[in-house]
This record gives sequence, C-alpha cells and structure tokens, in this order.
Amino acid sequence: MKSYFTLGLIQPLLQANGVTDSFKDTFNFLQGNGVYEEGTMHFLKNMKDTIWTHYDVFLMDAQALCAIFMLIFFASRSYGMISGDKKLEVMPLLRPFGLVMVILWWPAFTKVLAFPGELIENRTEALFDGSQAEINNLRLERAKLMVDVADELFKLQASSEVAKTEADTWYENAWESVKSSVKEGFAEVWNPVVEMRNRLQVGLQLLASSLLETLAVWLLRISVYVIFIVQIIFSTILIILGPFSVAASILPWFQRSFTEWIARFISVSLYSGIAYLVMYVASLFQHYALQAEIQRYTELLKNDGESIQKLSWFASNGVLSFGMVIIVFIIGALTMFTVPSISTWIVSTSGVSSAASAMGSGASKMTSMASAAVGGV
Repeated sequence: MKSYFTLGLIQPLLQANGVTDSFKDTFNFLQGNGVYEEGTMHFLKNMKDTIWTHYDVFLMDAQALCAIFMLIFFASRSYGMISGDKKLEVMPLLRPFGLVMVILWWPAFTKVLAFPGELIENRTEALFDGSQAEINNLRLERAKLMVDVADELFKLQASSEVAKTEADTWYENAWESVKSSVKEGFAEVWNPVVEMRNRLQVGLQLLASSLLETLAVWLLRISVYVIFIVQIIFSTILIILGPFSVAASILPWFQRSFTEWIARFISVSLYSGIAYLVMYVASLFQHYALQAEIQRYTELLKNDGESIQKLSWFASNGVLSFGMVIIVFIIGALTMFTVPSISTWIVSTSGVSSAASAMGSGASKMTSMASAAVGGV
C-alpha cells in the first residue's frame, strides 16, 4: 500500500522534471527496471519452490537405512538388557519410531521448519518493496538530470568551438595589423577560451561515468543473486540429503546429526529474509545518495554565472558523476555477503558458515587463476 501511495506522489514530479514514458522505457531497457531486476528476483523465488519438489530423490533409500539402523539399535538395547547392564526404558525405544515418522512425513516436516524463514522473508520483502518504488523513481529523475547536464556541457562545448573559430579569425587579422603588445593582450583573453574548450570534452567522460555506474549496479545485483542462489543450492542439498541425517541419528553414535541438520536448515532458510532486510537498509543509503546527487545536478542546471563555473569544474573531474551513488552500490554489494554470518547469529551453526567460506575461497582461487591466465596471454 505504501509503495503505490509513494508512486502516486512521485510520478507527477517525474513528469514535471521531463521524465517521459519514452525516457523511462529506454532507461529501463538499458539499466533494468529497478536497482534489482524484478524478473530475476521473481525467477529465483520460483526456482526455489520448483527445486524443493525433488525432496524424494533419496527418500526410499533413507527409509531402508532406517529399518536397518532400527534393527541395530534394538539389538544393542536388547543385548544390554539381557546382560543386565541396562534397565528397561520405554522412551529411548520410542525415539526411532519418531524419527521414522519424520521421514514418512518429510515434505510436511520441511515446510514446518521453513515456515519461520518464509514468515520473515514475507515481512522483510514487503518492507523492501515499499522503498523500491521511490528509489526507482529517484534513479529515473537522476538519470534525466545527468542527460540534461551532458546536453548543457555539449552546448557550452559548441559555444566554445564557435568562440575559438571567431577568435582564430580575429587573431590572424590582429597578427598583421597590430603590434605584438596587442597580440599578447589578446592571448590573455584567448587562452581561457581554449582551456574551457579542452575541459568540455565530455564524450569520454560520459563513457567513463556510464561504465562505472553500470559496474557498481551489476556488482550489487550479482551479490544479491549469489546470496539467493546459495540459499537455493544449500537448502536443496539439505532437503534431498536430510533423510540420511535423520536415519543416521537413530544410532547412538550419530545422535546429534538430526539436531545439527535442523539448525543448518533453519539457518539457510533465513538467508532470504535477512537478505531483504539488508537490501532495505541499503535502500535507505541509496535514497540519501540519490537525493543528494539530484540536488547537486539541479544546481548545475540553473544557467547562471555561478552554475556555469561549477559546471566547468565538474566537467574537469574526469567523470560526470559525484560518486555517492556508486559508492553506496558497492557498499551494499559488500554488505550482502555478510548474510550467512548474520544467520548464524540467530541460529548458531558452524557447518553453513564453513561451507560458505569454502565457496568464497574457491571463488577467489578461480579468480586468481583466471587473472594469471589473462596475464600470461
């Protein structure tokens, strides 16, 4: 409800600032329909539901192991009671039957365990979606202002070209008709014109700005996609191979395997909810950075003497961006990789963290090998 209300307030402002539907469609085609691609996020969410349907790959094998381990368990208990080392205890004898029931009702059991994670995910996703409408509209407004600034720089560049041509013509005539003292006085006027012309070479600056922002946005998107894909892979492996942990826990020597599996599964199921919460916090920083840059771009387009001076200095920076949005995108990408560690704060488990760190070390090794290969070429 909040997102539609915010969209209704900001849309007239976008039209007032010249953000037309054609510009919006072009920008969405080039940069995606949001900071995070809505289609990709929807695909990842549906993928998890689809892959989880393959829970029964090893279910029959786990049930067979349960039968074998139950025979071993009852044989060891019976031998202890026959020899007099142990007394008859009913509750330990009922535990294997309870574990067998877990395997028989495995789909329902996994859904019950995943319910807290889904509840947190739905709440944080709604919180995140409520902020994205305004963020996306601010991105459009900022992109339109960047185009306007570039157009203004092109106009100033064209004016400086005309001024240079007229100055060259006048300078050639002055060379023949006036003394060198007049020539030197003209150089003091002409040199700033040439300097301004050299500063306003905006073509490469536009390319550099677009490249930096595109890299920052895709770094943020890739980090988000990696977290959701890691959750899908880990949860799928836990669901498919989880019955073996249940079966092994029947034996006294592996009694903790089932409880450890539960802790790991709940920890992994929290990934998406924590990720949406981190993305929401990152969107607050994005909101501030976008508003700050929009205010500065607006000041550059006032068309007064001070704004023209600021515009010339802005063009001399090398890129047509203040860098705030780029830095915020990079910080958000780095923060996303803390999601596995944050999940272990809620449900303490070491297996998932070690698996995530192993995956990260493997990725870094592959990156170094690829860099070495590229360097060798």
